[in-house]
Amino acid sequence: MRKRFSARRRLLAAGSMRRRAAFARVWIVAIALLIVVRPAAATIRYRVSLAHPEQHLLHVTMEIPVQASALTIALPAWNNTYQVRDFAYRLREMAGVCGAANAAPLVPHKLDKQTWRFPLPAACTPGGRGEATVRYAIEWDEPGPFNSQMNSHHAFLNFGEILTYVPDRRAEDTALAFEDVPAGWDVATELAAGSEPMSFRAASYDALVDAPVEAGNFAQFEFDSEGAHFRVIVDAEKWNRGFLEDSLRRITKYELQLMGGPPFDTPRKEYTFIFHIGPHAEVGGGGMEHSNSTAVAERAVENALTVAAHELFHAWNVKRIRPQALEPVDYTKEQYTRALWFAEGVTSAYGAYTLERTGLWPKEQFYADLASQIAQLEARPARKWQSVEESSLDAWLEKYDTYNAPERSVSYYNKGQILGVLLDLVIRDATDNRKSLDDVMRRLYANYTQHHAFYNESEGIRAAAEETAGKSLEDFFRHYVSGTDDIPYDRFLAPAGLETKVESVNVGDIGFSPSSAFDKTLGVASVELGGPADAAGLRPGDTIVEWNGRAVTWTDVGALEVLPPGETVTFQIERRGERHSITYQVGTLAATRYSVVESPHASERQRRIRKGMLRGETD
Repeated sequence: MRKRFSARRRLLAAGSMRRRAAFARVWIVAIALLIVVRPAAATIRYRVSLAHPEQHLLHVTMEIPVQASALTIALPAWNNTYQVRDFAYRLREMAGVCGAANAAPLVPHKLDKQTWRFPLPAACTPGGRGEATVRYAIEWDEPGPFNSQMNSHHAFLNFGEILTYVPDRRAEDTALAFEDVPAGWDVATELAAGSEPMSFRAASYDALVDAPVEAGNFAQFEFDSEGAHFRVIVDAEKWNRGFLEDSLRRITKYELQLMGGPPFDTPRKEYTFIFHIGPHAEVGGGGMEHSNSTAVAERAVENALTVAAHELFHAWNVKRIRPQALEPVDYTKEQYTRALWFAEGVTSAYGAYTLERTGLWPKEQFYADLASQIAQLEARPARKWQSVEESSLDAWLEKYDTYNAPERSVSYYNKGQILGVLLDLVIRDATDNRKSLDDVMRRLYANYTQHHAFYNESEGIRAAAEETAGKSLEDFFRHYVSGTDDIPYDRFLAPAGLETKVESVNVGDIGFSPSSAFDKTLGVASVELGGPADAAGLRPGDTIVEWNGRAVTWTDVGALEVLPPGETVTFQIERRGERHSITYQVGTLAATRYSVVESPHASERQRRIRKGMLRGETD
């Protein structure tokens, strides 16, 4: 479940927005499953046809042992991202049959936008002796790790967006087989192998939909690290295997050592990375975590690794170290939690820590990344009134462009990452560098995950942090987590001999905010009144289809945001089915640049704490 995550961060406060990228491609991962004896007697089976991928239609057959006089099935309203997206609008041609030789037709009766009820005739015998078969088609051709896509190049599938389920039977065994797989394609997923080629098993519907699938042609390699086995699937035109493998070995080794070994549920403690790298992978991309795998899409390997470090840490934080409010998963409506600042933002902090502590980033890049997070937060007036807990609660509003405006909201990723680093320094300062945020993460894993329990929002996090620090952290949580006080950065950075520097700069102002739709288009969410774009006639709701004579998509957002003042831009836009040409010069905007630097007069203690933070060590 999740969000859109971008590895690219701007150092300037003005106009900074998170871009989210895209991806594509595939192979088959087969694992021997240790079968757990459970009381469920039935297996719900799925067959998914990949015939004619250019039509973007997946044909699904669901075979359900009958246990009652009526059958109800549903399709999730949301999956992965914290956004209700109503996948049922993509579904068509639902029908069913039941009984011996599928003799009795079943007519679906729709209960709501995502739920269907089938009254069962006498030919369908209840009690597990009859079987109902439901068939439907569902259309998907959206790029990115939190969408699904089928085209002539590949199929990438998030099953929670495709497969219906029986609401009161999610815990039953499931089996799935692919049919009509195009010649030359393989299939990859971190599910247990079934008894037939290209078939798989899962212990429940929830486990089934927590494993994305790719089908197509791709490169792949594998390696072992710290008691875990890793598979890497790569779809890229140009990439350096040696660099990618070496980097992943560093990332996996560090995070596994940090958390005391692999948490993966597979028999071989196996985890799969699925990468889509290149210009084709940017639209709709980023990264999406799953319990035993991740899908990542980025333009360059370096960016993909930044996302991978974040997503792998999710195998602990959010997939297993989890707020109670998110359990059990409810696919029908929003699930609210105030703890996304920790589940997502602190995971971003550990993504940055991992890259720095493994040497993939120099410490100067870590400082620059932290400074860019500070700049982003300080550029959002909404920080004065929306707490990071409220931002977590409001995650479901992120699909609305106006909600993402700087005066309307803050990001729980952004502020959560900052708070993660500062909380680490608070703990190191309180314990003279004998404890750190690393100890908090391990404590949460031991106290909750290993006892099959979940923490109680920020209160559970605070309790673990206070136990680690040996002191009350009430002020920290009251002022900066549940509150909206301005963060005194230098006060928190001082124990590590760090300080912030602030300078005013002029940057380009394109005069509008791009929309953040899941599709490929570059839309206009809002236009600055009186700004250059407004004067030229650009309007909210316009779609920009060309920029200076070439086609554009969402991937061009980053380039537009860093245009220098005075640059001339010509856009071809679509508005209510008509094309218009708009030309103007990029304006000038006063912005604030932040940097985090080492104090030249740091004491021995400050240098020791700073070294501990950078190396992930305690005394």
